[in-house]
Amino acid sequence: MKVIITGSTGMVGEGVLHECLNHPAIEKVLILNRRTYGMSHPKLMEVLHNNFYDLSPVAENLKRFDACFFCLGVSSVGMKEKDYYKVTYELTTHVAETLVRQNSGMVFTYVSGAATDSSEKGRVMWARVKGKTENHLLRLPYKATYMFRPGYIHPTKGLKNVLKLYRVFGWLYPLWKIIFPKYVCTLREVGLAMINCATKGYSKSILEVRDIVQAAKM
Repeated sequence: MKVIITGSTGMVGEGVLHECLNHPAIEKVLILNRRTYGMSHPKLMEVLHNNFYDLSPVAENLKRFDACFFCLGVSSVGMKEKDYYKVTYELTTHVAETLVRQNSGMVFTYVSGAATDSSEKGRVMWARVKGKTENHLLRLPYKATYMFRPGYIHPTKGLKNVLKLYRVFGWLYPLWKIIFPKYVCTLREVGLAMINCATKGYSKSILEVRDIVQAAKM
């Protein structure tokens, strides 16, 4: 399988990339970034492009892939809804629409978040925007689309893009896993679940944390 990953310079994307490079089912990985990830690997190629709102200049490089693991995203903290909408809904849907035109049989996996609002009408701004984004992606003519809704993601040891908050509180993971099993998984489980959804399929289009953990074991 040949896959595209966005967001590899962030924590989730880097973790998914790590699993893909070490997985026997993945033959080739293209990372689509604004800035270089700075890594060399026999499976890996990188396309640099600074405008994700217009992928037409690099569209030819995005053909003949089997899956996209979309891990690009920003925190809504301190952002106005208009700005968050642009970098979440508008950017994501443009990338997804470009890729489906280039790869008719592709599987598309999107990292959303626990408590995303599918009704698009709730009070929480980020949840509404994520819900609208999910709904748009689910309507696109992909072979399959999977919305991942993780809560706390325990980072993979040794990776460089772990957020400071996760470094500080990561030691609490074993306790949180016992107390909040519906909201806690590992970054390795996220990556493996994406690969398994793309290669084997899954019974649900929207994966909550327990689905992610289950899909990782398939």
